[in-house]
Amino acid sequence: MFRSLFPESIFPRKLSENAERRLRLAQARAAESVIRAHVDNALMFVDTLAEDLSFDRAIDTYVRVMGIPEPLASVVATRTLVVLGQDLVPYRKRARDESQPQEDTKPALRIARRA
Repeated sequence: MFRSLFPESIFPRKLSENAERRLRLAQARAAESVIRAHVDNALMFVDTLAEDLSFDRAIDTYVRVMGIPEPLASVVATRTLVVLGQDLVPYRKRARDESQPQEDTKPALRIARRA
């Protein structure tokens, strides 16, 4: 019955190589957007509960309450910790402190594009 409505020639089961590549890129971008949204929300959760919970417990609570499955939960927790760590000790400052004193130069301007 459905074969007459949806013949194979109109909707092929196998995508072309170019379409498959575009599909994988779109899936990767979507997955990255989901992770970024979870990290932003987990950071807000940490900030909101800072008086009541330590940051690691707040992240664990966020992952549990949101029902984020593994391995996504580990990625969200790790990236949230990375952002929190960058706020505490920026990488450039650490690298400069560990090495010889260098000229005082300004870092290159980096413009981040948020979607």
